[in-house]
Amino acid sequence: MIDTRLKVFRSVATLLSFTKAANELFISQPAISKHIQELEKEYGVQLFDRIGNRIQLTRAGQLMLDHACKIIDAYQNLDFDMKKLTEKSGGELRIGASTTISQYVLPELIAEFRKLYPDIRLTLLSGNSHEIEDALAAGRIDLGMVEGIKRQPTFKYTPFMKDELVAFVHCSNPLAQQDEISLNLLRQTPIVLRELGSGTLDVIQKALQENGIALSDLNIEMNLGTTEGIKHFVEHSLSMGIISIRAIYRSIYEQVFKVLEIENLKMEREFLFVEKRGETAKLQQTFKRFITKDYNV
Repeated sequence: MIDTRLKVFRSVATLLSFTKAANELFISQPAISKHIQELEKEYGVQLFDRIGNRIQLTRAGQLMLDHACKIIDAYQNLDFDMKKLTEKSGGELRIGASTTISQYVLPELIAEFRKLYPDIRLTLLSGNSHEIEDALAAGRIDLGMVEGIKRQPTFKYTPFMKDELVAFVHCSNPLAQQDEISLNLLRQTPIVLRELGSGTLDVIQKALQENGIALSDLNIEMNLGTTEGIKHFVEHSLSMGIISIRAIYRSIYEQVFKVLEIENLKMEREFLFVEKRGETAKLQQTFKRFITKDYNV
């Protein structure tokens, strides 16, 4: 029922790229251009300024984006309520999740969610916590799921699951002969961590600061952008890594990695829903209730 042109416009306007919008919507770039041209012709305005290979919203384009987001949200609620009359739930929900959550928490949960709500179309964007919050602010996602400790005042944060970060080494590493290491040994050990902007690094930095240690005090060998990258690096080196325990459950059981306790250092955190402040769409409420059904906050 909703005008496809508005969905196309919203995608182009938030990504500021015809090519990226075509990839996101799985339609051709000429089709994207055609929809935008039709909107510009209908209202007699230019929606984008084209500067070389880049585009930016005009004043008319920003106004249309504001209305398009409201219209699409309203349609999603209409679609949800009408299908609920026939005991169905439908619509489209765009989720963004930080790396640990998207890789190690959501796949199984989304599979279960899809069995209960087969008419709800889900898309999942993965990135670090900072990137997910940027995507939410830009309107590219409806609901974020992050793992950091930093808070943006324009967003609302709701815990949904607890997690713990652990230090680990490959079982061939001499350190694997120990169960616990001191803070002094931690400073000396080559270590690989997540990149700046990741929620994982935020939690590590805060735990270290509580023990009078700065990141610069560590022997950081490398910062990597994915948890899997850290696992592979540690597997083929004498370095230590710090990641979510959820990412290495199986590898511990298979005796590939050994978890090491660090003296007086606890790195616990909560995974969080992050939303724009204001009314929460009904699709988001349904998804959040499903995820939190076994977790008391």
